[in-house]
Amino acid sequence: MGRVPARVLAGMVGVAVLAGQTAARADEEWGRADLSVTASASPSVAQPGQLITYRVQVRNDGPGDAVLPVLRVNVPPEVDILGVDVATCRPGRTVSEVICPSETDVIVGANGGVTIHGIVRSGARGPLRLTAHISSAVEDGDPLDNDVTLGTRVDPGADLGVRLTSGPKRGRRLSMAATVRNRGPRAVRDAQVSFTTGGARLVAAEGARCGGGAGQVVCALGRMASGRKVRFTLAFRAPRRPLETTAVVRSSRLGDRRPADNQARMRIAVR
Repeated sequence: MGRVPARVLAGMVGVAVLAGQTAARADEEWGRADLSVTASASPSVAQPGQLITYRVQVRNDGPGDAVLPVLRVNVPPEVDILGVDVATCRPGRTVSEVICPSETDVIVGANGGVTIHGIVRSGARGPLRLTAHISSAVEDGDPLDNDVTLGTRVDPGADLGVRLTSGPKRGRRLSMAATVRNRGPRAVRDAQVSFTTGGARLVAAEGARCGGGAGQVVCALGRMASGRKVRFTLAFRAPRRPLETTAVVRSSRLGDRRPADNQARMRIAVR
């Protein structure tokens, strides 16, 4: 082999050094992944006794793939978990923890997440505090965004209660009175009471807008300010057996801080 000119030799050395640096950078990028996690809640203001949905999302900004990442979510203890939408998720060390391991690597630019459905406990005061952490088997170049904390305010809601009293009986025509009270602090704009009728047919109602179907009557009360009390009466044509009814008062918009008195039962004998 003859002599190689110095300029050519220097060029070959430069290419070799560049190739080595490129390979080193590739190895470095393969062993790193910038994972991040975010969280949101719907509704943004929680209601006691009502549903809440959490969405926790994960993203990999590279430069390498995230190897078998694991997402850990701690739901507020004031929320009872109803379910999640990812089959690989499992309960953690407590009833409030959800662990979601990925069965595959997460490539650069990819994202994913989990939706957690729950119900806010009736005595919740808030704020509801959710935390989430994402990790993987490779180094994270920016670990500060691997954790997220989400606080959700709890609206005080209302405190509805219902009470039943029997009215006069005329043969197979039975009557009862229902008294509904809102102890607040919020006004209720859509209060309604549903009754099971056990086969009895509604024939009259005073003090509320009521309608009946097969085995059920629903009465709309409209707006109830805090501290307000509403009394209305119902008359039924009963079959030849006692009328056993259960009344439940609720609002579809506001939660109830003390739901124990949201329900009342009564049995009226037929002469």
